[in-house]
Amino acid sequence: MAEQRTGRPVAASQQPTGTDKAVVTRKQYFRRKKLCRFCVEKVDDINYKDVKLLSGYISERGKIVPRRISGVCCPHQKRLSEAIKQARNIALLPFATAP
Repeated sequence: MAEQRTGRPVAASQQPTGTDKAVVTRKQYFRRKKLCRFCVEKVDDINYKDVKLLSGYISERGKIVPRRISGVCCPHQKRLSEAIKQARNIALLPFATAP
């Protein structure tokens, strides 16, 4: 094992290699801030009969997509989830998919 100046042994995974890691830089990933689609389009009410709109906020398994993924603001997410639940109750949308 190699030893540092402190005199303690160094694990093999922590030993310096031929390339300097400070020189090797990764391309930084830039994520755009998600904007609420309903705020941008100035939609006041979300209709439970609009199945095409509501189905875009439901996953393949039939679950409501969370805010952090869909990018919808809190007030619109509450209205959206209520509209999805109403549409499910009158059988416009499925509660779950078939296994």
